[in-house]
Amino acid sequence: MPALALPVVLALVAWWFSTGLILALQHLPRRTHAWSLGGASLVLAGALWTIGRSADDTGEAGAYAGFLGALAVWGWQEMAYYMGFVSGPRPVACAPSARGLDRFLSALATSLWHEFAILAGGLAILCLVWGAPNRVGLWTYAVLVLMNASARLNLFLGVRNLQLEFLPAHLGYLAGYLRQRAMNGLFPLSVSLGTAAAVLLGAAALGAGTAPERTGLALVATLTALAVLEHWFLMLPLPAAALWRWSLPEADKPTEAGPAGEGA
Repeated sequence: MPALALPVVLALVAWWFSTGLILALQHLPRRTHAWSLGGASLVLAGALWTIGRSADDTGEAGAYAGFLGALAVWGWQEMAYYMGFVSGPRPVACAPSARGLDRFLSALATSLWHEFAILAGGLAILCLVWGAPNRVGLWTYAVLVLMNASARLNLFLGVRNLQLEFLPAHLGYLAGYLRQRAMNGLFPLSVSLGTAAAVLLGAAALGAGTAPERTGLALVATLTALAVLEHWFLMLPLPAAALWRWSLPEADKPTEAGPAGEGA
């Protein structure tokens, strides 16, 4: 167990800090966003280089490099979307009359280019690690893509806590595509599969025969568990926004009156 402490703590801190940093940057004035994304693009190039360079590294350092590299690639995707640079062909509010498939297609049109960018990022990482022994970066990115897609579908179908304080003002139109409901049919499946994956990865980490393998599995298992926790933030009265109080504008910070998303 002590051998797993470092990767677990590192994954937790990297998840918390990277999320807060992106939230802080996207809530800055619009004039700063191009500079922020420009800097993130340099980080993106370095992250892809790191993933490729570490693909043949079967040591613990290679596992950490792949994990952090994939997290940086995902961070660029999130910044590009939430800053409005890579969104979709129809970044407008949902029509009040839209229902069913029309509503889903309208929602998809707000982020279609973002979806293609996510796919391109995954293909780039796949090419970089193809045939190489260290694929921690690929598994990390896959967890981020799948769990993010699940969270967004749950928000579309309806959750208790919409967490609108996380949306910057220029993306206010997205609120029309979200629903506030006590439960939806996808949520139990999402958390069940996510929890099962985290448990299986954690068990594999505990039973791993080598330190590098144990480290890689622990990193991905922890990230998966955190993604499941983020799903629970959507439904349970938990103060999700309080975790990143330091990164939100004063007006959007949670109050002592209730948990994040309550009454949205």
